[in-house]
Amino acid sequence: MTTIGQLMMVGVEGTKVTPELRLFFKETGVGGVILFKRNYRNLKQLVDFIKGMQDASEKQLMIAVDQEGGRVARFGEPFTKLPPMAALGRAGERRFELAEEVGALLGKELAAVGVHIDFAPVLDVATNPFNPVIGDRAMAHEAAEVAALGSAFIRGMQGQGVASCAKHFPGHGDTDVDSHLGLPMLNHTRRRFDACEFVPFRAAIDAGVATMMTAHLLVPNLDHEAPASVSRKITTGILRREFGFNGLVFTDDLIMKGIAGCCSLGEAAWRSIAAGADVVLVCHDRDKQREALEGLRRAVGDGLIGMPFISDALGRVSAFKERFVLRASGSPPIAVIGCRAHQKIALKLQKTMSLA
Repeated sequence: MTTIGQLMMVGVEGTKVTPELRLFFKETGVGGVILFKRNYRNLKQLVDFIKGMQDASEKQLMIAVDQEGGRVARFGEPFTKLPPMAALGRAGERRFELAEEVGALLGKELAAVGVHIDFAPVLDVATNPFNPVIGDRAMAHEAAEVAALGSAFIRGMQGQGVASCAKHFPGHGDTDVDSHLGLPMLNHTRRRFDACEFVPFRAAIDAGVATMMTAHLLVPNLDHEAPASVSRKITTGILRREFGFNGLVFTDDLIMKGIAGCCSLGEAAWRSIAAGADVVLVCHDRDKQREALEGLRRAVGDGLIGMPFISDALGRVSAFKERFVLRASGSPPIAVIGCRAHQKIALKLQKTMSLA
């Protein structure tokens, strides 16, 4: 049942393809790889590593990275160093034009090395100044502003053939717990979500965003039992049926304590897919990745996930790969990375942070 592996994206160790990694790809058939700082040394190494992984996989992999800007940027020099995206909300009258330029900048640089998905932009609204995990990763304090800036960013990035990911649905901006360390809870009403947290995500759907990421977050007024990442009421009921999102849905990393404290890794994996997600993210530890995959396989065998859920998810993964991974158009030249035009854009953004 290696086909089930297409519903998983994993992190890998090192900077080159090893015999062990080749065997892992063969045995699991995972659908994608998310890259981290630990995987990056220089441009040639990165390009060779991505190509080597593609060659080692029976099916073309989705290659992803968190390259937001600020403190969340996995690739260092010569990639353009950007300030946190809060700078966009402070950029004055040209902020929407600048947001599109930043999205295009990131899209060009990532496409040049073979990356298909940037887990950006953060569309959480910065309503809590004491939020320990979002903070200056959010674009602004007002929902409408985040919506407009995020939509411009998405258009810029996806115009370069790289998929954006709107995160963290249903909205992580007002939490006071880091979901890497525990399970945040928001007691906001549905009316509050409609007026604030949902606004940027609806706008992203209208802008054609290709992917979304769900949060490990408990919202009793939306689902009093299950965290959002394993909630059918939230992922299927609200995001897919009510909002009409037909793109790819990723979970946040299933090793995070926000979900690990609620259920086992294997259970979290199958419950995410049963809730309406398409790809579960397991960023570290090959044993845990195998545990999550085994949980998916066992759930299918035991009838805990109906085959229509699996077929729908596999269909969306296949459609995504057809659009972004198997794209016919050529990639930008490596020379675009860190080019003078991109440095000028970064400087404009940096100046807004200096004036804040």
